[in-house]
Amino acid sequence: QVQLVESGGGLVQAGGSLRLSCAAAGRLGSIRTMGWHRQAPGKQRELVATITAISSTNYADSVKGRFTISRDNAKNTVYLQMTSLRPEDTAVYYCHVGEVGGKGWTDHWGQGTQVTVSS
Repeated sequence: QVQLVESGGGLVQAGGSLRLSCAAAGRLGSIRTMGWHRQAPGKQRELVATITAISSTNYADSVKGRFTISRDNAKNTVYLQMTSLRPEDTAVYYCHVGEVGGKGWTDHWGQGTQVTVSS
């Protein structure tokens, strides 16, 4: 069983910063991609940022230049450093891990952490 434990969400004023962390534990195969998605009230879940095993990154246009994704392969942990936060960044942020194991490709999701940006 694989568990993703997220931390770092909270309430921050516009222009502030937060750092999210997500640690993957359990019977993992080869972790290929790690990333963050978010879902605001009444909206569909959207990709925020991803990072591959060789640290190739991809960002949503709305967060480019403000958010930075990184990973520690030794700790199976992915981070999201968020700066210059805006009220429209308010959402539940979900960690995602894509791994290849005995069953082929498997997606894992965290429970979500709330990020609220006040104006």
